[in-house]
Amino acid sequence: MKNFYLLIAILFFTNPIFSQETAQWRGENRDGIYQETNLLKEWPSGGPELLWHFDELGVGHASAAVTSNIVYTSGTIDGEGFVVALDHNGKLIWKSVYGREWVESWDGVRTTPLISDGKIYIMSAYGIIYCMNKNTGDIIWTVDVMNKYGGVNIKWGITENLVIHEDKLFCTVGGVEHNVIALNKDDGKLIWTTQGESEASAYCSPTVIKHNDKYIFVTQTTNYILGIDVNNGELLWKHTQTNRYAVHANTPIYHDGQIYIVSGYGKGGVMLKLSADGRSVTELWRNADINHKSGGFVLVNGRLYGSVDRGNTWHCIDWKTGRTLYSANIFKSGNIIYSDGLLYCYSEGGEIALVEPKENKFEIKGKFRVPYGQAQHWAHLVINNKRLYVRHGGSLMVYNIGE
Repeated sequence: MKNFYLLIAILFFTNPIFSQETAQWRGENRDGIYQETNLLKEWPSGGPELLWHFDELGVGHASAAVTSNIVYTSGTIDGEGFVVALDHNGKLIWKSVYGREWVESWDGVRTTPLISDGKIYIMSAYGIIYCMNKNTGDIIWTVDVMNKYGGVNIKWGITENLVIHEDKLFCTVGGVEHNVIALNKDDGKLIWTTQGESEASAYCSPTVIKHNDKYIFVTQTTNYILGIDVNNGELLWKHTQTNRYAVHANTPIYHDGQIYIVSGYGKGGVMLKLSADGRSVTELWRNADINHKSGGFVLVNGRLYGSVDRGNTWHCIDWKTGRTLYSANIFKSGNIIYSDGLLYCYSEGGEIALVEPKENKFEIKGKFRVPYGQAQHWAHLVINNKRLYVRHGGSLMVYNIGE
C-alpha cells in the first residue's frame, strides 16, 4: 500500500495536467519575447504549414494561453463570455461560460486567460473577475470589482490582462478610493487597496517588475503612469502620460533600471529611469515614432521595435538615446512579438510577416494572409513549442514554424 501511495504522489507531481505552469499575456515576462529555438528562418510562399484551426469562438480579441497539454482562449457568443480548453490537435476538451460579455462596441471578450497554479483567471469587460479550475473550467470564485470596490467602467469596457505576483492578483478598478487592488489569488479576498490618483482605468495590461530586489506594480490610468509597491499598495511614484482618448493599452517593459511605455493616438513612447530605491522616476527621453495604441513593442539587443498607430511604418529605436535608427513600410501597423532572432508582425490588415531586424534595415523573410475569422485583427500572436498561434475573431489558427 505504501508503494501505491508513492506512485500516486509521483504521478501527481510529474503529470503535466497537475504541473504548476504559468501562461499569460505576451509571454513569460509580458514583454512579447518568446524563448524558442530552431524556428524557421524563412517562410515558404503562402506562409508556414497550417496545422489546425478552431472556428467556434464567436467574437473577441483574446490571444491564446498555451500550456504543455492544453490551449486556452476565450470568446463571446450571443453576449455570453466563455473560456475554451483545446488539446494540441485543436479538439475541444471543455467550454465554460462565465457570464455576460461586451457587445456595446467592438464586440466580444477583450482579455486573454491567465493560467497560474492550477487556476484560470479572466476579467470581463464589465469588471467581474472569474477564477476557474484549469482542468475542468468550473468556477471557483468571482468578484465584481465594479460594484464591490466602487469601480468605474470606461468607454470601450475594461481591458486588463490580469497579472499575478506570489499570492496576489492585481486589478486596476479605477475607483476613487479603491483605484488599484490586490486580491488573494486563491479566494478573491482583498489583501490591499490604494487610491493611486483616483483615475479611471486606461485599458492598460500591467506588469510587475523587479528593481534592486524591490517588486513594483506598474500600470497606467487616465493621465498617469503609476508605480505601486506590491507588498502593501503604497504609491511609490507617478509620471504624467496623457493622450486624446485616455487609451494606454500597452504593457510597460523594464530593463536595466528603466521603464519604457507607449501610448497611442500620436503620443508615443517615454523612457523613465528609476531611482535606486524605486521610489521615484526621472524622464530620460520621448519619441513619438512607435505609437501604436495596443500593438505593443519588443526590446531586442538594445533596440525597440514597433509600429505607428495608423499607417504602414514600423520603426527601430535605440533604447539608450531614444533616437530612431531606421524605419520601413512593411505593411499596415499592428502587433509585434519576437523569437529566435526574428520579429513576428501581425498587421491590422490581416497579414503576418516574418522580419529579420538588421543593423540598418528590416528584411522580410516571408508573409501570409490570415485565412479564417472575421472583424478586427487585434489579438496578439503567441509562440509555444515551435507553433505560432493566431487569433482572428471566431477562429484560432495554429502554424508549424519549427525547422
